[in-house]
Amino acid sequence: MTNEIIPFDADQPNVLHALTRKRAEVAGQIEHNQLELRRLIAELDHIDATIRIFNPTIDIGAIRSKPVPPRHAAFKGEVTRIVFQTLRDAHQPVTSRDIAMRLMSERGLNPDDRELALIMVKRVCACLRVQKQKGLVRNVPSVGNLQGWEVAR
Repeated sequence: MTNEIIPFDADQPNVLHALTRKRAEVAGQIEHNQLELRRLIAELDHIDATIRIFNPTIDIGAIRSKPVPPRHAAFKGEVTRIVFQTLRDAHQPVTSRDIAMRLMSERGLNPDDRELALIMVKRVCACLRVQKQKGLVRNVPSVGNLQGWEVAR
């Protein structure tokens, strides 16, 4: 394979327009996140000052930060339950995307949110991998060259 450089055709206004629009979008997200970061830092400073009122000798740096939970975290076992329920209800192999769509539907999440759908597909795939290692599910050919899943019998 050669590393051939493809010349950019500046006469393509659609490409340039799309790139400038995407750049403006990313720049807007950066500005928004910077403003949010400033707000959070000010809030943290106020909390630190209040803590020092009650205990002036406290080492604020020793207070560990609490991790942020992942977006749309499920209850323990919820994904596994829905995965198995979907596989048992199906009369043919089911793709991980189909399982993720049912997962989103049952949890009341927006299936049109592409970013969230991708996250849910990844979570379903992780669940299926674990269950395959346990011998509870297996992958089989599905429609086209997609990979389907079914309960191991």
